[in-house]
Amino acid sequence: MAQLKSHEYASFIRREGTPYRIILVYGPDRGLVSERAAQVAAKTGVDLKDDFAVLKLESSDLSGDPGRLADEFGAISLFGGDRLVWIKNAGNEKGLIDSLSALAETDPGSSHLLVEAGDLKKGSGLRKLIENGRSTLAIPCYSDDASGVQSLIDEELGGSGLVIEGDARRRLTQLLGGDRLASRNELKKLALYCHGTRTVTEENVIDAMGDVAALSVDDAIDAVFSGDTVRLESALERILSSKTSVFLVLRGCIVQFEQLDAMRALIEHHNKQPAQALAEKGRGIHFKRKPVVERALRHWPIKAINREMRRLYDAVLETRRRPHLESAIARQALLRTCLLSR
Repeated sequence: MAQLKSHEYASFIRREGTPYRIILVYGPDRGLVSERAAQVAAKTGVDLKDDFAVLKLESSDLSGDPGRLADEFGAISLFGGDRLVWIKNAGNEKGLIDSLSALAETDPGSSHLLVEAGDLKKGSGLRKLIENGRSTLAIPCYSDDASGVQSLIDEELGGSGLVIEGDARRRLTQLLGGDRLASRNELKKLALYCHGTRTVTEENVIDAMGDVAALSVDDAIDAVFSGDTVRLESALERILSSKTSVFLVLRGCIVQFEQLDAMRALIEHHNKQPAQALAEKGRGIHFKRKPVVERALRHWPIKAINREMRRLYDAVLETRRRPHLESAIARQALLRTCLLSR
């Protein structure tokens, strides 16, 4: 079975040439699929600027002509040398699988076949065919893990002669990782924004990349449940300066208390451990926030949770009655909750 593991890709792409003539690059991270497919294409040795040596097709182009892929794969480049057939947006189309089944057992000659696909389940037709072939290779592409994100940050910012501070790196890590191409583009934008400086700060990251209001609201909520008054004040200042309603923080804290209430009920009424309650009722919580939520879960009993929720609801009502005092009312209510958390 020829399938690369995630940790094997770096060494594979560094090696000279490839013994595989048919390669499938697939996965849910379409940006990473596109990036790696381009790297694999370059690895074939085919001149990618030569339109006579490279043929790019959409998978849908083959649906009405099942023999076309075999014809193209068996064709000889006009001026000699290797040839690359590059298929994009493939799936588990029966016509494509049938065509590839025949090609996988033939002598490829000087041709290379590269297939880009989306997320394919284990055992699906296209994956099974490539993984079990003798001269075929499957390369999965999943969203970057923590180490992958760090490597990408170092690659892009280091290449621009920039050094990133610890707080800025942590903030940046929160914003990246969903899609490789999007992450790389965001890092290029950050590097351009910081051109002429040596160090990337957290403020640079927020100014260049982040939605300041959204980031600050999340920061404020976490600060409340962490008991960090300094962080709360800083987040509230950013929210107010961005002309965003501080009501969003009140609402976010109420939602968090509602979730804590459901989890705490499992602890107090069903003898569950905090980690068990978090696993059962906290599935929508981002993994980076789980330490904050688990700490709050250990320190807030149900009676206190319900009392604090009622007080925050009263604060919301008061901001509606006296909108000109919204920021002061919200700040006072949030600071009290924050002190209780501490």
